[in-house]
Amino acid sequence: MHASLAVPLAMVFSPLVFWPYCAGAALTLIGVFAVRRELAEASGLEKILALGGVFVAASLAAFSGEHFGLAKFIQQGVPSWIPWHLFWAYFVGCALLAAALSIATNVQVRLSATLLGIMIFFFVLTIHLPRVLANPHDRIAWAVAVRDSSFAGCAWALAGSHTEEWRTHGTHKLITLGRLLIAVAAVFFGVEHFLHSQFVPVIPLEKLMPTWYPVHLLIAYVTGTVLIAAGVSLLRGIRTRAAATSIGILALATVLLVYLPIAIAIPSSAGTGEKIEGLNYFFDTLLFAGMVLVLANALPKGTRRLT
Repeated sequence: MHASLAVPLAMVFSPLVFWPYCAGAALTLIGVFAVRRELAEASGLEKILALGGVFVAASLAAFSGEHFGLAKFIQQGVPSWIPWHLFWAYFVGCALLAAALSIATNVQVRLSATLLGIMIFFFVLTIHLPRVLANPHDRIAWAVAVRDSSFAGCAWALAGSHTEEWRTHGTHKLITLGRLLIAVAAVFFGVEHFLHSQFVPVIPLEKLMPTWYPVHLLIAYVTGTVLIAAGVSLLRGIRTRAAATSIGILALATVLLVYLPIAIAIPSSAGTGEKIEGLNYFFDTLLFAGMVLVLANALPKGTRRLT
């Protein structure tokens, strides 16, 4: 945990990068303290599942800090038909921070996770889907839309795991929705790894793997294989907890072994934009890992098939 949130010295001198990292680190400490009992009682991979919400909270807090520091830039992404662009940039930052605190402290999680899912899905409908429709051949637009849909689904799954129905029957329709959206995302990203193996793994956006990083193809193909196999398992409702756990651990390992070295390798002479890009990829993949681990923790143990 501590290594995954280390602040490269080259980044400390930029407040726009420093404060999001600080926010992420602070929420990590709060979250670990809040789940200390679950960590002590869990064994093996269950300890990692218990940390899923911590990873989600840390990432949301980091992006919240980015909204406050880069509000004037972020407001440009607000659709033109929505008024008060700067207000919404700050409002989303506040909402992300509130959700991070709620999830980290396990207070009013059902409400905060429900609202978080609604907000993210609103982004899909108003920002990402129009971009897909405007240019259906743009793989990045598709990837972002699929990614944020999976984030919304997992947020709702987290809300579903805090209901009486889940405590009584071990399932909830919101968890099923989250499972299906993550399944679609996993298969989509898995196929992308075979079609575009030169890009960074797990969520393959526009950033290329650095030339200094070894075994590019092996990483891409292994990641793609795991994502497709686990995604199909989630779609079919077979060994869903194990499938979601494998995706979450894969994403978490990628954060530590790929995105952390990339962030550290950014030279001190690099501009703030490049440093923020490193931050975005780091916390974006950490958020994906946390969301999938949260989903895994809500899915039933055992090998029974879900309908």
